[in-house]
Amino acid sequence: MTLDKLKPGEQAIIRAVRGDGALRLRLLDMGLIPRTRLTYRKAAPLGDPIEIHIRGYELTLRLAEARNIEVEKIEHNEAEAGV
Repeated sequence: MTLDKLKPGEQAIIRAVRGDGALRLRLLDMGLIPRTRLTYRKAAPLGDPIEIHIRGYELTLRLAEARNIEVEKIEHNEAEAGV
């Protein structure tokens, strides 16, 4: 699944970062690195952009950028266990 499919409050782990050249490098530079945990915070009133919490800070992404981030959703009981 991709990051744009998460709902507010859900947690996930980044599995892969796709995109062409400069876009992929920019996403990686922003801390969107595979095996990093994130929380989907909220979306703007019209759904774009979205805000995530990652590596101790809030990051805002456009949906087009979020579609390049493959994630694995963490189920509620896994999130509490710290997986």
